[in-house]
Amino acid sequence: MVTCTPAIPSWLARLYPFAPSSFQTPLGARMSYLDEGPRGDEAVVMLHGNPTWSFYYRDLVRELSPSIRCIVPDHVGMGLSEKPSHYDYRLGSRIADVEALVESLGLKRVHLVVHDWGGAIGFGLATRRPERVGRIVILNTAAFVSNAIPKRISLCRAPVLGEFLVRGLNGFAEPATWMAMAARRLTWDERRAYLYPYSSWANRIAVHRFVRDIPLEPGHPSRATLEAIEGALPSLAKNPKLILWGARDFCFDDTFLSRWRGIYPDARIDRVERAGHYVLEDAGPEAVHSISTFLRST
Repeated sequence: MVTCTPAIPSWLARLYPFAPSSFQTPLGARMSYLDEGPRGDEAVVMLHGNPTWSFYYRDLVRELSPSIRCIVPDHVGMGLSEKPSHYDYRLGSRIADVEALVESLGLKRVHLVVHDWGGAIGFGLATRRPERVGRIVILNTAAFVSNAIPKRISLCRAPVLGEFLVRGLNGFAEPATWMAMAARRLTWDERRAYLYPYSSWANRIAVHRFVRDIPLEPGHPSRATLEAIEGALPSLAKNPKLILWGARDFCFDDTFLSRWRGIYPDARIDRVERAGHYVLEDAGPEAVHSISTFLRST
C-alpha cells in the first residue's frame, strides 16, 4: 500500500534531490524510501543505521542510479518515515519491514550496502533469502553478538536517564554529527539535514529504541535474532564482498573489522585511515567510486 510522504523543504532538496515513495509496513506504519534508477527486478538496497537516514547514501544514489536501481528505505521512526509512539522497534521487525518492501517491489536480485544497524538488518534479510543476494558492501557495522560498547552509548541505554538524554536533550543524534566524523566537519546544511527528522521528543523515539535494542544481555529480546543471523553468516561466504572501513570509528573499531576478516577471509578490504564512523561522509568521492566500481564489476 502506498501512502503520502511529507514534502521536503527546499533547503534540504538541494542536498537530497529525490522524490521519496512510501510503503505501509506489515505492522501498519508508513515507511519512506527512495526508488531511483531504471526499473527492474534487480536493485542495490542501501540500509542505514542510527541516527542516520537515507540522506547518508545521497551521493552513492546519485552515482549509481543512472545505471542501477537504488532502493533506500528510512527505517520506521527514522528519516522521513512515520514515527509512531507504539511500534515494535525491534531487530526482527526491522528485518520484516525491509523484507516486505523488497517483496512489494518484486525484486528478485538484491545487492546490499549496509552501515551501522543496517548491518544486522541487511544480513538478517540476506540470511533469510541468500538465493536472492548478490554483492555485499559492509561499512562500519556488525551482524554478530558483541559486548563492546562505548561508555557514551552505554549511558544512553540507562533506564530513565538514557531516554532523557536521547529524546529530551537530543544527546545521541546531535553529538553524532561531530563524533562520527574524523577527516572533516559536516557543513552546516549537512548537519542540519542529519538532524532534520529528529526535531522533538516524539520524533526521537526510534533513535532511543535503536540504542535500547542493542542486545548486550543474554536475555535481551533481540539477542536470539542476532545470534541466528550470526550463525547463518557462513551461508553468504561465496557472495562477493567489499568491506570499506573507517579506521577512526569511535564505536565500530578495528576489533569489529577483525571479526569480519575472520568470518569472510576472502572479502576485499579497503581500510580508510582518515575516516570515522560516517565513512561515506569522511571518505567522500573515494568511497563512492570504490563502491560503485565494486557493484558494477562482473
